[in-house]
Amino acid sequence: MQSGNVDLATSANSAHFGRHKQNTSHCRLSGFVSSSCTDWNRTWYTDKPDLTECFQNTVLVWFPCVYLWLLAPFYALKLYCHDCGCIRISTLCTAKTVSQPIESQYVLLISLSLPLSPQVLAICIIQLERIRGCRSSVFLFLFWVLVVVCSLVPLRAKIQLAMYEEVVLNLHTQYVIAVPLRLVVKGYRTPLEAGDLWNLREEDTSDKILSDLEEEWTTECAKLQEKTMVAAVALGTRLPDQAQILRKLQKEQSSGFCLLRTLARNLGPYFLTGTMCIIFHDFFMFAIPQVLSLLLGFMNEEDAPLWKGYFYATLMFLLSCLQSLFNHQYMYTCFTVGMRVKTAVMGLVYRKSLVINSASRRTCTVGEIVNLVSADTQKLMDFVVYFNAVWLAPIEIALCLFFLWQHLGPSALAGIATVILIFPLNGFIAKKRSKLQVQMKFMDGRIKLMNEILNGIKILKFYAWEKAFLEQVLGYREKELKALKKSQILYSISIASFNSSTFLIAFAMFGVYVLIDDKNVLDAQKVFVSMALINILKTPLSQLPFAMSTTMQAIVSLKRLGKYLCSEELKDDNVCGLPLPVVTNKNKPPKMYNGTFSWTKEGPPCLKRINVRVPQGSLVAVVGHVGSGKSSLLSAMLGETEKRSGSVSIKGSVAYVPQQAWIQNATVQDNVTFGREKQKTWYQRVLDACALLPDLEILPAGDSTEIGEKGLNLSGGQKQRVSLARAVYRKADVYLLDDPLSAVDAHVGQHIFDKVIGPKGVLRDKTRVLVTHGMSFLPQADLILVLVDGEITESGSYQELLSRHGAFADFIHTFASNDRKESVTETAAQRGRTSLGDTNSTNLQGMEPMSEIDEEPVPEDLGKLMEVDKARTGRVRLEMYMEYFKTIGMAFIIPIVFLYAFQQGASLAYNYWLSLWADEPIVNGTQVDTDMKLAVYGALGFAQGIAIFGTTVAISVGGIIASRHLHMDLLKNVLHSPMSFFETTPSGNLLNRFAKEIDAIDCMIPDGLKMMLGYLFKLMEVCIIVMLATPFAAVVILPLAILYAFVQSFYVATSCQLRRLESVSRSPIYTHFNETVQGASVIRAFGEQHRFIVQANKRVDFNQTSYFPRFVATRWLAVNLEFVGNGVVLAAAILSVMGKDTLSPGIVGLAVSHSLQVTGILSWIVRSWTDVENNIVSVERVKEYADTAKEAVWTVEGSSLPLAWPQTGTIEFQDYGLQYRKGLDWALKGITLKIQEREKVGIVGRTGAGKSSLALGIFRILEAAKGAIYIDGVNIAEIGLHDLRSRITIIPQDPVLFSGSLRMNLDPFDTYTDEEIWSSLELAHLKNFVSNLPDKLNYECSEGGENLSLGQRQLVCLARALLRKTKILVLDEATAAVDLETDTLIQSTIRQQFEDCTVLTIAHRLNTIMDYTRVIVMDKGHISEMDSPTNLISNRGQFYHMCREAGLV
Repeated sequence: MQSGNVDLATSANSAHFGRHKQNTSHCRLSGFVSSSCTDWNRTWYTDKPDLTECFQNTVLVWFPCVYLWLLAPFYALKLYCHDCGCIRISTLCTAKTVSQPIESQYVLLISLSLPLSPQVLAICIIQLERIRGCRSSVFLFLFWVLVVVCSLVPLRAKIQLAMYEEVVLNLHTQYVIAVPLRLVVKGYRTPLEAGDLWNLREEDTSDKILSDLEEEWTTECAKLQEKTMVAAVALGTRLPDQAQILRKLQKEQSSGFCLLRTLARNLGPYFLTGTMCIIFHDFFMFAIPQVLSLLLGFMNEEDAPLWKGYFYATLMFLLSCLQSLFNHQYMYTCFTVGMRVKTAVMGLVYRKSLVINSASRRTCTVGEIVNLVSADTQKLMDFVVYFNAVWLAPIEIALCLFFLWQHLGPSALAGIATVILIFPLNGFIAKKRSKLQVQMKFMDGRIKLMNEILNGIKILKFYAWEKAFLEQVLGYREKELKALKKSQILYSISIASFNSSTFLIAFAMFGVYVLIDDKNVLDAQKVFVSMALINILKTPLSQLPFAMSTTMQAIVSLKRLGKYLCSEELKDDNVCGLPLPVVTNKNKPPKMYNGTFSWTKEGPPCLKRINVRVPQGSLVAVVGHVGSGKSSLLSAMLGETEKRSGSVSIKGSVAYVPQQAWIQNATVQDNVTFGREKQKTWYQRVLDACALLPDLEILPAGDSTEIGEKGLNLSGGQKQRVSLARAVYRKADVYLLDDPLSAVDAHVGQHIFDKVIGPKGVLRDKTRVLVTHGMSFLPQADLILVLVDGEITESGSYQELLSRHGAFADFIHTFASNDRKESVTETAAQRGRTSLGDTNSTNLQGMEPMSEIDEEPVPEDLGKLMEVDKARTGRVRLEMYMEYFKTIGMAFIIPIVFLYAFQQGASLAYNYWLSLWADEPIVNGTQVDTDMKLAVYGALGFAQGIAIFGTTVAISVGGIIASRHLHMDLLKNVLHSPMSFFETTPSGNLLNRFAKEIDAIDCMIPDGLKMMLGYLFKLMEVCIIVMLATPFAAVVILPLAILYAFVQSFYVATSCQLRRLESVSRSPIYTHFNETVQGASVIRAFGEQHRFIVQANKRVDFNQTSYFPRFVATRWLAVNLEFVGNGVVLAAAILSVMGKDTLSPGIVGLAVSHSLQVTGILSWIVRSWTDVENNIVSVERVKEYADTAKEAVWTVEGSSLPLAWPQTGTIEFQDYGLQYRKGLDWALKGITLKIQEREKVGIVGRTGAGKSSLALGIFRILEAAKGAIYIDGVNIAEIGLHDLRSRITIIPQDPVLFSGSLRMNLDPFDTYTDEEIWSSLELAHLKNFVSNLPDKLNYECSEGGENLSLGQRQLVCLARALLRKTKILVLDEATAAVDLETDTLIQSTIRQQFEDCTVLTIAHRLNTIMDYTRVIVMDKGHISEMDSPTNLISNRGQFYHMCREAGLV
């Protein structure tokens, strides 16, 4: 019967060859069920299998075409909806694309009378992809693969097939490999630069992602707030404290889930396409063990035809390839979604930082906000990659156990029991680890403290407080590492249990299987198909704890982000604002009616019963003591405070000058124009009015000079005048000026008042509200408001208030005489306090030229100050690895390598033992010595488990040792750097090192090393096993290994460079965030939020431009290398089939089942290797600062300096010279001077004369270029910096406080008693204020001391000086921000308390130094005059002219 069927098929074939057309049409009509289409005798039950002609000419031809025709419309629609810009195509390329299919002559389609139609459709799709900017096409790639597979069968078309494969290869190369390949090749040849990277696709840009998301998130937030409000109203205040805390936690959790829901709604659909890919991947993954089962069955059949073996081997290869393809398409989708999540979260956090109210802002520091956009966004990106594992892993585990049941029957339940035991253990570990997330809290504290240290570094240097703050940072760090260590040990138990899970499940199942019945024998098919399934099972089992851990971390991060994003915002109704054109009645002025305001909802009101009506175009002066609420009044007008009652209305646009100038890290011009177009005439007029023109002459590049972060390289007066110029340039309707004249010298203050603010100034027609301590300006004010303890006690014109004879009138009579004298103090001398050397600001740019003629040409980048974070080029140097391993120590490294070798040796031994067991002959239906075999198998497996735990713990502990050392080195290197370093290095760069890079060293490098070493040793095991089974495989494996190593090295150079570019482009994001958070009130007042958001978007997009090619390149490498791995599978299977007669099924099963793991192993090696190489860049970046210039040692070992030094306080300059940088002019030259003990010396001089340079020299902020300074006969250059700086005191111009208790701010070393501190507070006139605070000395100062007024902060600095009470005191405009009454008290305190000390005052108000013993007049870096004030006036020199201009003579 069988032969008859064969004959029938043969005759049908002959008939087909004779009547080609008729057969084709017959096939078409009769369909696929026709007997001529399916003939099993011809296809399966034969030594020479073949498909029927009809099947070849219909199903195989139509299948790819149907795929193309059915899906092409949907694909075209997708392309239509996603336009990424056109890709240009040359005429030659077009001609080749069209000619290739014509040359290929797709014969089978011609036979179907459909010449070239699918080819034409494919060409059309290629063109459409070009037009819509699609660089590579999975859709077309799958079509070409289907065509190739379907074309392999017809033997008659061998020549056409060869030609066609070439075409397909070309197309595949062009679309899947070519685009990333170009980048990889370029990166290998020359170091990549930002310009080499592709532009970001439109759908990945911040604008696109945030346009929809922002609206949705606002709606979600509003719903949540409403729900919370309803619940609060319903329950009233009946809730006890515990319940309120619980409600707060529930709100945090809800806000986190709201954020997740919003992200899912926007990014979910695209994420689901990736989920479909992973489902297909799983289908192919489970098909492979079934084919392996058929292959091992074939090996057992003695008379099975060889072609079947080759068929199974090829099928296994194809399934492996498809598995790889779908897996990496899934990974690509996940990383794309992760990237979009990062953009979305950064955008939302940035936008929130512009609208958050002051109460919420105080609970969240800059450091915490930086952490939200660095560490927390990374956690969410990891969550996207591993989220599917949370639900897919249990399904994969269930499927594995189902297939295992088919092979081993009820014994598979033993495997289920093992899994059930492993799960609770890991669930418990995951729970414990989530509790250890407090590590994040310590990290936040550390970053916050580092941010403050970087902001107040000048104070730390002046006061020699670096050690105290270093100890604080290390305290946080130790707690952080302690939590990390516990977490890592728990994680090691988790990893050990999961990595041993393969063995434990196999041991349990095989043990139960052979022990329950002697007739149960383990043959090769049962053992190795089960092992293949268990290896599949290992992936979900190892991914699950990681996925659970990542999910737990992501939930914590979502809560943190949700809490911040749902925190309270400034209310729009705080101020009723109208554009000026709407105001038709000119008499409708800015007004406040019955207003009560506070900084927080619960806190006490800072302003009460405020009733103000500001006439339009008038000048209103606001006066009052320190802390009376003057700045709060302006903040209330801007809507920055919490409005308890009343109303505020302001008409027209507003310009605001804060008390502490906020300066951007940009050029002078950019700071003044502040986003507006430069109008040359108006711009020059503004600069002149704000007394900035003399400054610009001195600055190296004029108004193109870059200003450092927070105006580091400008003096206080310059910063304030740039801030004022920004407001004046704006041409606003209402000007709110918060004491802009305090930081400038009196004569400059007068100039600015006359030219800008006063009745004849450029703002004369504008409405101006001026907070001031300067009494001389009050007579010219239209209205004066007197504030006392947050209430307006008096208001009216100057004359009206005097005639009332109230408190104001008394005050005026007492202080007006003094003030009039100093009203014009210090002359055009300072004409704007220009030089960068002015006040205690270290001058990086150099002072104004001292020499008459500047001979050297001006370099192009002279105005450039900040050093951009540069990306290093090329591969990571081997020294970096050596540096990292050296910090771990050889004592750790040798045991780690030994444990890995032992672990893999045990694995190899128990697997080989299994193959021997499977080949054991069966006697009477049983195998002998099964108990002994099981015991050996168990012993080897358990030994491996212990070794795994040992290796993971050792690497974790080694990683912690390394990160502790590296962090310590980084911290010490930064704190030992001179001031010039901080002025040229953006704080964002430094914060990036302490946040992201240290986080990478803490976690990413050890995790990467664990993975890389584990898989590297596993790969060695697989190669040994495959070559043990088929030694001939070495011929295939060695070339593949060489190819692998070549491609890997080829790629890593590019990947590393991309990682560096990404790191470098990340720093500006943090710097911009930092700057924005600190200047949020100014940005809001000027209405510039949109411009800053656009800038932030550009920075984030630029960062993503480096990130996107990095993960695309990784996917490219992984796909190509997995095809190499699949080659090993094919080689092992084909060689096993060829050696069928000589190889036992056991050894074939061992070789093939292990070779199946190669693709996964190679993929993980690439991933972990790249991760390690990429993250070792963090070590490189952290070590960068080891080579930068350092200041002198803090303390000199064995120093003979007496403890009481300096005892007298004499200071002697001997031919002292100072330069800010080599090659620049002398800032001080030939200074020879002796200051006797207890002498009071005033230092005056015009702009850039070198007054502050003297102070910088005494504190060795700058080292002497020649000569020396002696204090009490000791050369200060020969003692330690801390020995010097801790024994002399300065009261600087910028009062800086740190977050922490008031006591810590006064005495960080805990050197003084409470009585001494209270005494110093009393002398600084702060005792009453501090006594009324809730926690007194333990009162928590917020970041930068923002919860104290500027004047109060200045008094705290005075209290510091009084507490230290050293023999030498340097004052630098120490009372600029206080009112006159307090200033007089302070001056008398200084005279009394420092009577027996040497006092040097850099004078800004000349009247304060008129009773000093000596005055030094500086001019162009040298002393021009020096004598008592009386003698200098009688000599009628420079000092006389200055006093005359100040109205003092």
